[in-house]
Amino acid sequence: MTDLTPTETKDRLKSLGLFGLLACWEQLADKPWLREVLAIEERERHKRSLERRLKNSRVAAFKPMTDFDWSWPKKIDREAVDDLFGLGFLATGHNAVLVGPNGVGKTMILKNVAHQAVIRGHTVRFSTASDMLADLAAQESSAALARRLRRYTVPAILCIDEVGYLSYDSRYADLLFEVVTRVPVR
Repeated sequence: MTDLTPTETKDRLKSLGLFGLLACWEQLADKPWLREVLAIEERERHKRSLERRLKNSRVAAFKPMTDFDWSWPKKIDREAVDDLFGLGFLATGHNAVLVGPNGVGKTMILKNVAHQAVIRGHTVRFSTASDMLADLAAQESSAALARRLRRYTVPAILCIDEVGYLSYDSRYADLLFEVVTRVPVR
């Protein structure tokens, strides 16, 4: 591990919330174990953060893109799909919409992009449209609905699968509109 300046070490202690160690800086500054403790703490926090983001994303099991058959469907913009994995749409605030008939791999692509985003440190929420709308419609008060809406609008990426498979009544359409309009532009 590279040697850190005292300022860099203090900054790492502060960012980790290790204020007890920071308060005892004068006694600990020259201890050889301090940098290793910082590295261990950062690794463990990174690991737990990744595990939490993966669980909260609800992406579940999926096939990796290495298994994607690029010869089916017959017409697919591979460059556009590859571009999704760069996650540039996050920085620009653009939406990405995958359109096509059943069985061409839209869900597979969506889950892989979502997983890539989680790995890169972003928050993600994956849901089918029907599950999300049923969840929102089940809320019995406006306060409960507002809290539940945050579940879908706070993550950096909201993946809504199977949007066009069912027809929705006006209540569900209103809820979908509410989700889409509440998603903050980043």
